[in-house]
Amino acid sequence: MPGGLVNRRSGDGEPGVAKPGSAPELPRRLMETVLSRSTTPAPASRSVSLPPRPRLPEWLKVQLPTSSAFTRTRTLLADLKLHTVCESAKCPNHWECWSKGTATFMIAGDRCTRACGFCAVSTAKPLALEVDEPQRVAEATRRMGLKHVVITAVARDDLADGGAEHFQKTIEAVRALNPGIIIEVLVPDFLDRDFALDRVLDAAPQIYNHNLETVRRLTPSVRHRATYDRSLTVLAKAKERGGDRLYTKSGMMLGLGEQRDEVIESMRDLRAAKVDILTLGQYLQPTLKHLPVIEFVKPAVFAEFQRLGEEMGFTHVASGPLVRSSYHADEFSPAPSV
Repeated sequence: MPGGLVNRRSGDGEPGVAKPGSAPELPRRLMETVLSRSTTPAPASRSVSLPPRPRLPEWLKVQLPTSSAFTRTRTLLADLKLHTVCESAKCPNHWECWSKGTATFMIAGDRCTRACGFCAVSTAKPLALEVDEPQRVAEATRRMGLKHVVITAVARDDLADGGAEHFQKTIEAVRALNPGIIIEVLVPDFLDRDFALDRVLDAAPQIYNHNLETVRRLTPSVRHRATYDRSLTVLAKAKERGGDRLYTKSGMMLGLGEQRDEVIESMRDLRAAKVDILTLGQYLQPTLKHLPVIEFVKPAVFAEFQRLGEEMGFTHVASGPLVRSSYHADEFSPAPSV
């Protein structure tokens, strides 16, 4: 089929997986872990020891819910053969979200063409897009009775439009089956291709989210292929094109070795790009092969950043240790479009 689309049963792949880039000067612990993630296998006669994962502070320990809704959500997602960022990215909140009957849908497969040092999503040669996935996401949204849906995707640098058309079709399918719903998208940077950005915006999501992830200094080591300024440019373009009908959103992880003044500088950069919604949360190491946690940021510090963000003029700020881009996303919802 044209455009890289096949039937789900085909299994034909798409070429073009990006190769990991080099890391700049970093704090010693961060550099050691970056180097330990090399793709070169260790000799069989040598054992590779990874640094132990630090114990979680009390404020990051959560009680697992026992609601039957968790099982119903898991069964529904399996029935419709859908991926979620909740599972693929090993989100610490997925027990809570699924128990409340919510989930963040991850489209375009579960294989990413980038290899970000913080992310648990698999880096591999992607499979072809599934032509019926937009309809399956729409059906899941209907069955779950969602009023606010979040749709994200892996980076698909192997596709000419980065998967933008697939986003567009999914948004349109969800809205057709769920009139009045709030649609939030969490998108990659599409390599700053205007035609890809416009394709997503033409589908008229109410919230356009693209994460800055970290401060300028740490970006080259934390985000593979992405750049700090490109992300700011994409967010500014989205706001300029979407105008008042569109809320832009971005998030950052804390605890990777950033300094307080660097976080404030990044918050100001986001406001300069006219970003409306800000999320700040604690970085948690998905596996020992990912970047280490340099610091567990205390709740009081998150509270201070929330206050500063509100003073800077963000329309909504969610700042706390367990905050993620789509966690409690429905706490801010614009009026639904007609």
